[in-house]
Amino acid sequence: MLRIAIVDDHQIVRAGFRELLAEELDFRVSFEAATGEEALERLREDDTDVLLLDLSLPGLSGVDVLRAARQRFEALRIVVLSGFPEDRYALAMIRNGADGYLCKDCDREQLVQAIRTVAQGRRYLSPRTAELLAEELAGGAVGAPHERLSDRELQVFLRLARGESVSDIGESLHLSVKTVSTYRTRLLEKLGVASNAELAAYALRHGLIVD
Repeated sequence: MLRIAIVDDHQIVRAGFRELLAEELDFRVSFEAATGEEALERLREDDTDVLLLDLSLPGLSGVDVLRAARQRFEALRIVVLSGFPEDRYALAMIRNGADGYLCKDCDREQLVQAIRTVAQGRRYLSPRTAELLAEELAGGAVGAPHERLSDRELQVFLRLARGESVSDIGESLHLSVKTVSTYRTRLLEKLGVASNAELAAYALRHGLIVD
């Protein structure tokens, strides 16, 4: 029996995925969570094999949960389910520890295949993600600057882009203000921008946050 957790802040989305999985007799939903904080708490309490994780969550983002879960639950397999297309996030999420990446408009067969693939200890790459990876390996695609950020850099970047202050980010991620400021300086350089406003504009332009 595969134990699956669904983390998404929209109840109707969780219900939809639960219904898609109901036909698989060897699947059992171990829990559902609407926030990152709730997800991490439930992972400590409920044995889970595969985590279906939305990126856009209130409070702790999906990136935050991905990073924390990778550190705390070594055997857990994580499939990111996002409203953003593969071109924007897939390679970055795979690099930062996700075992698979799917768009939320995927069909049932893709979802089931992804769960079974990662449960076997393998990576799941959708056809588009595999294409992006092949292009990168062949040198045919340079990729956007944000795709090469580390998981911690991506965490700080998305929080700055959403308007969080350096001190608030430090408190949320348990980092000193000086450390967050160092990350900010590094991000400005890597993304080729000069201010927090330009960071936010970059994130909006690439579809990483919603206006």
